[in-house]
Amino acid sequence: MSNLLIINGPNLNRLGEREPGTYGTSTLVQIEARCRRVAEELGCGLDAYQSNAEHEIVERIHQAARDGVACIIINPAAFTHTSVAIRDALLSVTIPFIELHLSNTKAREPFRHHSYLADVARGTIAGFGPIGYELAVRAAADIAADDRS
Repeated sequence: MSNLLIINGPNLNRLGEREPGTYGTSTLVQIEARCRRVAEELGCGLDAYQSNAEHEIVERIHQAARDGVACIIINPAAFTHTSVAIRDALLSVTIPFIELHLSNTKAREPFRHHSYLADVARGTIAGFGPIGYELAVRAAADIAADDRS
């Protein structure tokens, strides 16, 4: 069984309350529950983590390597556009990862158009709202299966 990890960055704990026109009305708890069901269908284990602190996300990425995580799904939120530290942590563990965003960052403010992760991610899923998480779990399961064979 492959172990997958979803990491959520700052303010995603406020989903369902925060800017529903941009991020939807689903809570992070609801999204994670749907992801766990998809992972279970695919025969994968899934852990989910959220932090508003950059250093805690870096530590969780390091822990993923010790835990034998096969693929990381990360919605770095605002850290997408600012965090070299998260980029370096992901590169240091050599775990394939998918960058994920609820909104289409390319259709938003210009400062959101640049990602410090996109060029080193296996792929990016953006703009599909909460269903994007489920798509990412399916993609991560495929990546993990390919890496095992």
